[in-house]
Formats: sequence, structure tokens, C-alpha cells
Amino acid sequence: MNRRVKKAVGKMAKEAIEHTPKPIKEKVKDFVVDKAKEKVVEHIQDKANGFTEKLEHGQEKMAEKVQDKSVEAKENTQDVLLTARQKLGKVVEAGRELQEKVSSSHKHDDKRKIKGAHNIKHVSNIKTSKDIKGATKIKSYEKIKS
Repeated sequence: MNRRVKKAVGKMAKEAIEHTPKPIKEKVKDFVVDKAKEKVVEHIQDKANGFTEKLEHGQEKMAEKVQDKSVEAKENTQDVLLTARQKLGKVVEAGRELQEKVSSSHKHDDKRKIKGAHNIKHVSNIKTSKDIKGATKIKSYEKIKS
């Protein structure tokens, strides 16, 4: 509204209030108080609804962020566990190879073997004069390949 109109309406309201009887003034006062209370309650409810909407929107955003971060953390954890699993697999394989090398070196190592009674030569294994080559068994120059 225009300033002049507001001023005129205000003056008219004051004049009307001054010339009205007391019982009507009381009723108008009660009516105005009730209307003012309603307006205040409506205003507070509007503010509360706006605040609730903002809070819900903020909660949704926060839930989305938490969900995204949890998915990212899960992926990172799985990557780390997979890497650790691969490294442990390599360590296990290297351990097996080392164990095979160590055990195979003991199998072929004659120095570490303990000789038993079966390794001792018997009398029958000792060469006698019969086992020694004679002059007839020696190769001649004719039998040697050139």
C-alpha cells in the first residue's frame, strides 16, 4: 500500500476505536488477540516446517555421503586384503620352494648320509688275482681305433 493510504487508514482506525462503546472494544480486543495468536502460531509452524524440511534434506545428504564413503572404504579394504593375500601367497610359495631345496639337498648329499652295515664291502667283493687282467686281455695296437 501507499504511504498516504496507510496513514489515512491508521487515522480512521484510531477514530473508530475512540468512538466505539466499551463492550465492543472488549470484543474487538479479544478478537484481535485471538487473531494475533493464530498468526503467531501459523508463523511458528511455518518456521518449524521449513526447519524440518531443511533437517530432512541435510539428513539425506549426510546419509548419501556416509553411503558413498562406506562403499569407498569397503573397496579400499578389499583391495588391501587382496594385495595382502597375493603377497602371502608369494611368501608361502617361496617357503615351499626353500623347503624343497633344503630337503632335496639333504637327499643327495652323501656327506650327510650315515653309512650302514650294507655299505661295507664283503670278502667276495675284494679283487683277487683272477680278477686282474692278464697279458691276453690287454688291447694291442691292432685293436685300438685310430
